[in-house]
Amino acid sequence: MPPPMHQVLVYADSLSWGLIPDTRRRLPFAGRWPGIMEAVLLSTGASVRVIEDCLNGRRTVFEDPYKPGRNGMVGLEQRIEVNSPLALVIFMLGSNDFQASHHHHTAWHSALGTAALVDAVRRAPIEPGMPVPRILIVSPPPAGQARGTMVPKFEGAERRCVGLAAALEDVARERGCSFFDAGRVIHVSPVDGVHLDADQHLVLGQALAGVVAPLLR
Repeated sequence: MPPPMHQVLVYADSLSWGLIPDTRRRLPFAGRWPGIMEAVLLSTGASVRVIEDCLNGRRTVFEDPYKPGRNGMVGLEQRIEVNSPLALVIFMLGSNDFQASHHHHTAWHSALGTAALVDAVRRAPIEPGMPVPRILIVSPPPAGQARGTMVPKFEGAERRCVGLAAALEDVARERGCSFFDAGRVIHVSPVDGVHLDADQHLVLGQALAGVVAPLLR
């Protein structure tokens, strides 16, 4: 029999969706970090399928007054149910919690939002006998100085996001999740100060493959 297929759900925002900085275009799956991570894992012989659920503008648990559906809590339990059985859920959220136009959140608020998402995954109504997935919390790289079209949305985000990685690491420890600080290996694009250039997707995908592999064993 073939080895069991490990399904990994990436629940994230535009940094993982692959938005090309200062455009409305998207990197192909093979150029986005979830696709790169999948390719690396497959090359090692792992039986894995990465499922992307990455929505531009998604927050942790906060509403966007101008665009519906950006509250990451809404529908999350059903996404777990839809895609089960899942071996792992990866969260990489928080960047949009620091938008300037209608949020005044700190790292503490954002980390509490991710904690609430972890709790939602664990209470999701999956079928009897299906596993409750492991959870990996990835702290996004710190925001830079917003440039171009990102200025109205993210001006000052580089100040408001200070301390997010440490706060998320605390959440991971308290909730029994794995943790990875993406800011240790990548940085946001100097083009817009928010999103990731293609070379940073490559670095992050390769790094996370090394983190995820032991979690699937």
